[in-house]
Amino acid sequence: MADFGKLLVAMVTPFNKDMSLDITGAKELARQLVDNGCDGLVVAGSTGESPTLTFDEKIALFEAVVEEVGGRASVIAGTGGYCTAQSIELTRSAEKVGVDGIMLVTPYYNKPPQRALIEHFSAIAAATSLPIMLYNVPSRTACNMKPETVAELSRIKNIVAIKEASGDITQISWIRAMTGSDFVIYSGNDGDTLPVLAVGGKGVVSVAANLVPGMIKEMIEAFESGHTSKARDLHLKLLPLVAALFVEPNPIPVKYALNQLGLPSGPPRLPLVEISNDAARKVREALSELGLL
Repeated sequence: MADFGKLLVAMVTPFNKDMSLDITGAKELARQLVDNGCDGLVVAGSTGESPTLTFDEKIALFEAVVEEVGGRASVIAGTGGYCTAQSIELTRSAEKVGVDGIMLVTPYYNKPPQRALIEHFSAIAAATSLPIMLYNVPSRTACNMKPETVAELSRIKNIVAIKEASGDITQISWIRAMTGSDFVIYSGNDGDTLPVLAVGGKGVVSVAANLVPGMIKEMIEAFESGHTSKARDLHLKLLPLVAALFVEPNPIPVKYALNQLGLPSGPPRLPLVEISNDAARKVREALSELGLL
């Protein structure tokens, strides 16, 4: 069974001032994240602004991160999209680069029914030997993958995990109840990490881990070791930062926060824009509360 780890970070994609891909910055950020406790990096996901990256940019990003931290942490390539054929092509190219796994988001915009999701993911799984993490994020895709669908897909040998960002703990509980113990559930929302752990999840694919990986890992390990009060206290301590990171659409706030901390990030690409003054103030306040500024 593939082991991606417990704390995975949804890594931002650094850009230069001219909006070109900052490969040097991506390598530096990847190294920083692993050095500070991240078990794995999810590259070119939602937080990585995947819809604005070209095919060649994604491959260059995968290559850079594998070169920098491959062997030290799992590198999971975001290769899903709303076109099955294109997802297969990108997945095959990512496999050649040497990533450890792929993440496949539910197709967005075209709103496939559940039976179509099964065909879509099955086709991609058949085209690769890599372990696959499904990604359910209905707030972004207008498509919610039901527990019954996840359970059926989990029977495919190389579909091994799901990043669940529905925010519906009951739905996540049903996924746990309907899948085998070797199928891994990750929280897709930082604020849901502790509740997801409580219903049988393994960890989180975290936006906040771009900034505070140590705190999040400490919370996961406290829960695992039975120190639930400590885990709860850390969860509550993290909430103001989590809220601030979503005061505007992700990754606008987290890129601003990284820039404030002097870490590689740069601006977001259109159609996203730089953070507003009010949102920036809220992010700075949250960072200050944790002693990061």
